Amino acid sequence: MTDAPNPWVSRPASPPDVSPDPASRRPPRPTGPTAPQRGIPAPDRADQLPTVEFRTPAVLWWVGVHGGAGESSLAQLVPGWRGTGHAWPSVPSDRGRGRTVLVARSNVRGLRAAQAAATHWAAGLVPWVDVVGLVVVADAPGRLPRPLRDLHQLVAGGVPRTWTVPWIESWRLGDSVSLDAAPREVRRLVDDLRALLGPGAAGTTH
Repeated sequence: MTDAPNPWVSRPASPPDVSPDPASRRPPRPTGPTAPQRGIPAPDRADQLPTVEFRTPAVLWWVGVHGGAGESSLAQLVPGWRGTGHAWPSVPSDRGRGRTVLVARSNVRGLRAAQAAATHWAAGLVPWVDVVGLVVVADAPGRLPRPLRDLHQLVAGGVPRTWTVPWIESWRLGDSVSLDAAPREVRRLVDDLRALLGPGAAGTTH
């Protein structure tokens, strides 16, 4: 007899795709600058984000770089990760530096706004802020057209890391936002950020 598998018997199902424990996950390596650089010209004042003071700190700040960026939805994923609206966060100096993620839509307006915010940070004009990276949220279903892909790549070169979030129809329709029901790309984003932020990243503040 042979031990060859019977082709008429279905194979066992593959094990489910389970994300590793965030505590043991390696933080994603930077793909762009991780700190402001000398010689970067400041963007026009009209293109600079304002600063808003917050009395209490957050583990992470979501900074929408334009209206409708999607930072309000992302802020619902993890308690203690807060949205700033469309401004840089400023907290009392004894509470540490503000770790932020820029958020933009994948259209021309959004990517240009992300580029301006990244330049604002890179020029050293917001030294109390640590930019962790940029999240680009799809502005429509489907693949980006080539001009937008090229612009996305250009903007990504000016921030430490870049993540993409696909079109999520339920978020558009106003359904409740939860991490458990979010697409795989969103869960991976959260896992990456938890690994980067370290202890306390689950959503507790100090």
